[in-house]
Amino acid sequence: MKEFDEDMQNIDMGNEAYDRIVYNSEKMKKIISMIDEIANTNATVLIMGETGVGKEVLAKLIHQKSYRRNKRFVVINCAAIPESLIESELFGHEKGAFTGASYRKIGKFEQAQGGTVFLDEIGELPLNMQIKFLRVLQERQLERIGSSNTIDIDMRVIVATNKDLFKEIQSGNFREDL
Repeated sequence: MKEFDEDMQNIDMGNEAYDRIVYNSEKMKKIISMIDEIANTNATVLIMGETGVGKEVLAKLIHQKSYRRNKRFVVINCAAIPESLIESELFGHEKGAFTGASYRKIGKFEQAQGGTVFLDEIGELPLNMQIKFLRVLQERQLERIGSSNTIDIDMRVIVATNKDLFKEIQSGNFREDL
């Protein structure tokens, strides 16, 4: 077993697959401190970093330290969903809303009711979906595709990206207001 320096710290995260974060850098200490400060707020959180640095681990830590920890943690990889299916995946749809919609589908946002939704690779979300997502963030409401009923949503939103969103805004690929 490896021995660690005395300044190494462990964060107990419960019985999750990622049940420990081991670190000793000052930057990581600041990040953990920030997580402690924001965990029990409803603030939307943006995590930026290179691929493989553990953005999802940090998102789970925020969820597990929050009062929402006993509710669902719903993960959505925006880059993995085909553009034609994103709206249905996020918002859900009613039976008959479009060809092939043979049943009512509850979207990921609704599945996260009371808990946390983590949108990984938010920089890959198409512009037309960014405005719809912004509306959900602002109004905390959504409509399933094919429905005129408004559904109130109570969820914590954490997003992550490895892209430089400021450059994406300047190039017109990401909404500044989002």
